[in-house]
Amino acid sequence: MGGTLAVLVVLGLTGAWLLAHGTTVNQRLVDRSAPALIAAVRLDASLVNQETGVRGYGMTGHADFLEPYRLGVAEQDRAVRELRQLLTAADERTVALDALLTRADSWHERYADPIVAAPSGRPVPLATAQAEAGKAAFDALRAASITLNGQLTEARAQARADLVAVRTLRNWTFTAIAAVILVVAVLAFVGLRRAVSGPLARLAGDAERVTAGSFDHPIRSGGPADIQTVAWAVDLMRSRLAEAYTTSEQARLKVDRQADELRRSNTDLEQFAYVASHDLQEPLRKVTSFCQLLQRRYAGQLDERGDQYIGFIVDGATRMQRLIQDLLAFSRAGRADQPAETVELEQVYDRATDSLALTVQEAGAELSHDVLPAVIGHPSHLEMLLTNLLGNAVKFRRPDRAPVIHVGAVRDGDQWQISVTDNGIGIDPQYSDRVFVIFQRLHARDEFPGTGIGLALCKKIIEYHGGRIWLDTEYSGGTRVVFTLNAAGPASGSAAAAGPAAAAGPAAAAGTASAV
Repeated sequence: MGGTLAVLVVLGLTGAWLLAHGTTVNQRLVDRSAPALIAAVRLDASLVNQETGVRGYGMTGHADFLEPYRLGVAEQDRAVRELRQLLTAADERTVALDALLTRADSWHERYADPIVAAPSGRPVPLATAQAEAGKAAFDALRAASITLNGQLTEARAQARADLVAVRTLRNWTFTAIAAVILVVAVLAFVGLRRAVSGPLARLAGDAERVTAGSFDHPIRSGGPADIQTVAWAVDLMRSRLAEAYTTSEQARLKVDRQADELRRSNTDLEQFAYVASHDLQEPLRKVTSFCQLLQRRYAGQLDERGDQYIGFIVDGATRMQRLIQDLLAFSRAGRADQPAETVELEQVYDRATDSLALTVQEAGAELSHDVLPAVIGHPSHLEMLLTNLLGNAVKFRRPDRAPVIHVGAVRDGDQWQISVTDNGIGIDPQYSDRVFVIFQRLHARDEFPGTGIGLALCKKIIEYHGGRIWLDTEYSGGTRVVFTLNAAGPASGSAAAAGPAAAAGPAAAAGTASAV
């Protein structure tokens, strides 16, 4: 690389010298040789004009012939002054110019000046007498002029040749510089490819293998220090990623095992709850039946305390039977034999109000609802959900007013937000999460009957359907429970902007789902 740089420096200096030398030669040609030759030609022409004017004046005596002579003399003086400026004292062309001027002075002195000085109006006798001598003197003068012109022509030709030579040498020098630069560029490209592109290609290939999942494949380093630094950093990142991936994979396997164990545990728990609830119903039903038979048959035959004890037994057995039924419903809430389908909530609402018809009629409740949409879910689960929420709204009413219950529906993106609002006793906001926990009750059993499973059952149904359920703590006129369900289709104008539409609630039949 150092030798190449030295060659480029030498060629550059040579090129700079050639440019300067070429400028000098060009200036010599343009500023001296060519103007000097032109001045010499003008000088020769002025001498010819003088000779023509002298000869014409000498033969005729007409003064008109003296005008070319005088103009020639003036032109001669200007040409000589210009040549003196263009030629140096040591130049051989200056010697030729001096010789020419000597012959010109001799011709003027011996021939031209005496004729010009003669009076006009008649031929000058001296012109005829000295014609041969004058011609010989002028021929010698022309010969000296031709010699000067020849020397100046040769000087101009030499300057032109020098300029051509300099240009040729300059062109060859610049060509050599271009060739050297091209060779250097090719060598630099090849060297760069070997020193940089190769290591970069290996680095990229190793990185692609790591990206494809081969975290154990090392990143090889090579080439310049910068590339080695990058390769080291990438390999460090790879090793850390490999460690993180190993840790993550182990954690994932652990989570998968725990999830499998949790699924098995939940399955076993649900199965146990189902079996226990189902198997307990038969003996409990028998106990309840015989206790009720004992109460009817022996009522009044025992003392007051005996009748009270029998009442305790019947009430406890009845509550136990209701609790078992609710547990059985709770265990079934997270399972479905059929896939989810499009469910019309209007129909589900109708079935739920039918099952609560007697309760609604006894409480004098007023039910209304918006235009209810179609959602994705399981009809039996959703009917259980609405039955529980409407049953709670009727049950937890104020003693001084009839229940007023409204079911609202608002579109929220890909989901519907359904709300059940009542004017009952309400729920303290501090218990907004607790009420959805199984077996959690906020009131004594003698105030409001129930098992504390209803809202937990609703939460389980909603979460099974991929939604959320919560208590609207900002509503203070009673209780408002809100839940979301996936919409069955794109938003439509009427359902999305649902407003209250009075829909009557009384119906006749009793349902199977329990309202807590």
